[in-house]
Amino acid sequence: MKRYKLLLILLDALLIDLAFFLALCLRVDFKIPPNFIIAFRNNMLVIPFIQIGVYMLFNIYSILWQYTSTKELFRLVIAVIIGSTGALSFGTMIGHLLPRSVYIIYLLIILIFMAGSRISIRMLYRLLKDETLSLRSLFGKEEASLKKRLMIVGAGEASSILIKELQKEFYGENDIILAVDDDRRKHHANIHGVPVRGTLPQIPELAQKWQIDKILIAIPSASKKRIAEIIKICNTTSCQLELVPPLSQTIDASFGLKNLRRVSIEDLLGREEINLDNTQLQTYIHSHTVLVTGAGGSIGSELCRQIIDLQPKKLIIFDIYENNAYDLQNELLQKGVSKELLEVIIGSVRDKDKLRYVFAKHQPELIFHAAAHKHVPLMESSPEEAIKNNVFGTLNTALLAKEYQVKKFILISTDKAVNPTNVMGASKRICEMIIQALKGSSTEFAAVRFGNVLGSNGSVIPLFKKQLEAGGPLTVTHPDIIRYFMTIPEAVRLILEALTFAKGGEIFILDMGEPIKIMDLAKNFIKLSGLELGKDIDIKITGLRPGEKLFEELLLNEEGLQTTSCDKIYIGQPMELSFEVLLEKLEVLQASLYDEETLKAAIKDLVPTYTYTPQITHHQTQVI
Repeated sequence: MKRYKLLLILLDALLIDLAFFLALCLRVDFKIPPNFIIAFRNNMLVIPFIQIGVYMLFNIYSILWQYTSTKELFRLVIAVIIGSTGALSFGTMIGHLLPRSVYIIYLLIILIFMAGSRISIRMLYRLLKDETLSLRSLFGKEEASLKKRLMIVGAGEASSILIKELQKEFYGENDIILAVDDDRRKHHANIHGVPVRGTLPQIPELAQKWQIDKILIAIPSASKKRIAEIIKICNTTSCQLELVPPLSQTIDASFGLKNLRRVSIEDLLGREEINLDNTQLQTYIHSHTVLVTGAGGSIGSELCRQIIDLQPKKLIIFDIYENNAYDLQNELLQKGVSKELLEVIIGSVRDKDKLRYVFAKHQPELIFHAAAHKHVPLMESSPEEAIKNNVFGTLNTALLAKEYQVKKFILISTDKAVNPTNVMGASKRICEMIIQALKGSSTEFAAVRFGNVLGSNGSVIPLFKKQLEAGGPLTVTHPDIIRYFMTIPEAVRLILEALTFAKGGEIFILDMGEPIKIMDLAKNFIKLSGLELGKDIDIKITGLRPGEKLFEELLLNEEGLQTTSCDKIYIGQPMELSFEVLLEKLEVLQASLYDEETLKAAIKDLVPTYTYTPQITHHQTQVI
């Protein structure tokens, strides 16, 4: 780039002196008097410095003239006029002033020279580019440019900025071939020299025709649902995918190539951002003491991040696993959170005495109960641990919340609690029953039920990442298994929103959108990782695990469904439960912990919809 600038400066110096000489010759009809020759000699050494100095002030040498537009040419004209005025002023000061008409002629000639040189650069670049394309078609990729061939999706403001940024890479690795847009009025137009050639449904056809290597999606104003649709179209090609994030995050003074990112699995969900009513939430959280159990986990830690933004009086981070709690504490402190706002406590919800100590000392006013064992296969092999931690941990925390008159208690539940086929899901249904049975106390108890969250510890995406890093294969338990998914931040925003609706005994059910086939998720994960299924990596069908269902449900038949003012949160009708009867059954459950058959019978007595599914085994795994 420095050589490019230096060559332009030398070219301009020659053109300036040539223009000045031609202006003088034209003025005197090519018969130059001796005194004019002396004046010309004195001027020709200094005028290039004046003119080029003005060009530098106007950043003329920062413009890539192969992509010039009228805006850049106008800037050049202004710089030329000011530089010529400077030349006239210099001649006046040193007393070697030539006839004023020489400077007027000089201005006209230098304008032609400067504009012509820049336009010539642009034409030469286009000619060489077309020649390169011809070589590609004649000799193939081996003989052609090694640059990646790009397609831009979108022909709006973001695409314009993106193309200009890419074109600044004078020796860059990208070659922008075309753009596509559904607005047919833009077809056959050019964006900084890049042609707009078709619509979005034509992406696969155009990608093949023009041998595209990478597709950049540059429609930050589009809804997430629309972006997901575009990604699905692009996924039918073999191209790499990148995108410009939403408008609010990108189109600003600092927008550039750094904003581009790889398409992620989250983008395929097509779920819109949830805007919380922070004003209402702050009335509950601002200047209040908040306790989050299981705070080191995926949901618990995100709860802490979002709660701290609402300025609580104190945030109590309670977790049995000290490493996660320590990492979360450091993360919040590094973000500028005051150490006095945080209280990190290592302990288990099974330990009622430890919990009582925490309640007595800190007097929490709001509780988000996220502590739980959640891994279905592990809890099938250790069912007593699911009951001790999930059921009796919830009972301990809830009874102390009632005793210490906590204002609100929100249980984090799961769709696996509906018609459960595994101990983990059944244990969470019992937790919901505890919350519902405590309805009517001074503490407003409620539960929030939702499906899988992408990227949570132990979930499918981190598993796929590890399998990918190990060289594969990716494992899927059944080709038809489906699950509901949402992102961790979205789930937590809805949990916080549900807090404002809680009156006591409700089970809030989050709108999870459409269920997704895990097989499709695995295929998309491979695609977005830049690999090819069957060539670079395989998918292996391993068979359903103990307690695993092909699909999950979000609602019991008898619960019904009510809407709220938030279109993504629904309320399951509270069920009438006797806390005394429930306690009696829980005592039987506790006495059965270490006899698996008796334990499952006690679970069945508490949760009639619980069914035990024997392990489905496959003698041979299937590789796709």
